[in-house]
Amino acid sequence: MQRTMRQFSVGIERFPLAKAFVISRGAKTEAAVITATIVEAGQRGRGECVPYARYGESLESVTAQLEAIRDALENGADRGALQSLLPAGAARNAVDCALWDLEAKQQNTPAYRLAGLPAVAPVPSAYTLSLGSPDEMASAARAAHAYPLLKLKLAGAGDAERLAAVREAAPTARLIIDANEAWREDNLRENLDACARYGIALVEQPLPAGADAALAAIDHPVPICADESLHDRHDLAALRGRYDAINIKLDKSGGLTEALALQAEAERLGFAVMIGCMVASSLAMAPALLLAQRADYVDLDGPLLLARDRDDGLDYEGALVHPPKPELWG
Repeated sequence: MQRTMRQFSVGIERFPLAKAFVISRGAKTEAAVITATIVEAGQRGRGECVPYARYGESLESVTAQLEAIRDALENGADRGALQSLLPAGAARNAVDCALWDLEAKQQNTPAYRLAGLPAVAPVPSAYTLSLGSPDEMASAARAAHAYPLLKLKLAGAGDAERLAAVREAAPTARLIIDANEAWREDNLRENLDACARYGIALVEQPLPAGADAALAAIDHPVPICADESLHDRHDLAALRGRYDAINIKLDKSGGLTEALALQAEAERLGFAVMIGCMVASSLAMAPALLLAQRADYVDLDGPLLLARDRDDGLDYEGALVHPPKPELWG
């Protein structure tokens, strides 16, 4: 019997943000995403990715990667084959998640069941505060009083003042911080001590990836989480002794397939796990909810930062994010 031909398409979509999103490397006012769509026998699977310049990606380069594997996909390449067709990164993520979605719809079976996981339940997510002055971040923290877990973007200079202001504004909130590689070895101890003083629960990527050896030589008064230093399972061995936790993002791991394996291996090695995201729509968050079920920290607030989300987007009830509708994904 002749196999039904697939159709593969790639599109760029832009979602304006409710307000500028600022981190130590710059600001953005929109989420520019790439959506991969695979149609076969009347069923459609979709996946979304965010090209990230920090990793040498752009809308153009990721689109070119996807177009380069069009023939393989339309001739039946599956998720296993995809792992060797593309490296870990945004392009592979979009296609991998589209293949999961397609398979779920073809088999009329939820993606979590295909992955051998328990049913997806609502989970609380962190809410991210953009980098700003101490007064600006304190004001944002007060406005975000409905979120018990806040994630603060920091920048190095002036971070102790930012922490003090936010802690005063949100005395009962659990706080995690993300320096986005902005700290340096000469201010690492001072900044970590400030984090301990203000009751920070977790510090993400304080030092630049590739220049983080100092983390193995000092005490960790607050657990330290690898973000830019981690992509897939192959990075874990080098992180031991430097980091206490890892941040899994599908755009870094190259999709749900690798992320599931990465989470299992990280847990085996004793790392705490955060499930994170880029600023993107609900289509990018939905697959990550499979991982979030047993994560120590969940940071899937991307749609909350948008001025508008996709149709059939995820439902957020305060900090609680609910499982996706089948119309969205999985």
